[in-house]
Amino acid sequence: MKYLTTKHRLPRHFLTIPFIYLALIPILMMDLYVEIYHRFSFPFYGIKYVKRGTYIRIDRHKLSYLNLLQKLYCIYCGYANGVLQYWVKIFGETENYWCAIKHYENENFVPPLHHQDFIDYNNEEEYNKVYHSKKTPVF
Repeated sequence: MKYLTTKHRLPRHFLTIPFIYLALIPILMMDLYVEIYHRFSFPFYGIKYVKRGTYIRIDRHKLSYLNLLQKLYCIYCGYANGVLQYWVKIFGETENYWCAIKHYENENFVPPLHHQDFIDYNNEEEYNKVYHSKKTPVF
């Protein structure tokens, strides 16, 4: 909570609060969309549902030593950061289903953790071994 020790914090924080809390509108809308996508599509793909509670944790507002505003901040951050991690897992599972090939490696790209078991970029031999050994049609 660095903001508590920042000098002259209130003017700067009042200016940024609308940007922080207005972000909640697209987050909520996207959350609804992703949940509909997740619940509708995963059964078709044979992918197990991702457990929402594994990623979204809203509990810090229960700490008695926080004031009301801090508790509100904790609810917001627990939801916003948790739901983004939840989406990463959902879309990571989707990517694993549709295209489990790593991206080209370079120093300016941080690969997602879910890419660890993907086929290496430009490894046609491994790709053919994994995906074309059964001679199944593409569609």
